[in-house]
Amino acid sequence: MEAELPEWMYPPRASGWEADDLDHLPEAPRHTELIEGALIFRVTPQRLWHSRLVGSLALGLRQAAPDGIDLALEMTVRLDKKSRPEPDILAATVAYDPDRTRYLPDEVVLVIEVVSEESADRDRSLKPFKYAQAGIPHFWRAEDEEGEPVVHVYELDTVTRTYVPTGIHRDRLKVSVPFPVDIDLGALTP
Repeated sequence: MEAELPEWMYPPRASGWEADDLDHLPEAPRHTELIEGALIFRVTPQRLWHSRLVGSLALGLRQAAPDGIDLALEMTVRLDKKSRPEPDILAATVAYDPDRTRYLPDEVVLVIEVVSEESADRDRSLKPFKYAQAGIPHFWRAEDEEGEPVVHVYELDTVTRTYVPTGIHRDRLKVSVPFPVDIDLGALTP
């Protein structure tokens, strides 16, 4: 027996979903992403560790960010016509706009993914590839290593449009780009 899908889940055109369609899907779950024209829904509950790390890391980054850098949580980035992923945290060079629903790659200087079991493959391979192709200068990936956060830091090689690893940070996240940051990682989660 074939399950019936709600009408809103059918793409509006034969070529599939497009990035701007997400602004017109009020029935979609709150954390819906579009990757290569496919809708991606968060289907498992978020772990408290993930939520706590995202909030604490964002607070540390907000305190470190210079004027002209705004931090956002769980906002999508319109990478191209068919992709609009939602990083856990992003740093942008545009002013706060309460009506904003997405960012563009040239407005974003840093995207951060906190890996969860359901999104591990996307967070480790597909999303970084897409972010790099779109030209976002910095990508960080946070992992749970026996309950402790570990942050993998990458910088864009503008010639190859790929990320180059610049460090794996345990205990302390200390970097100078995209802006100076010095955060005690052990203090981010209890």
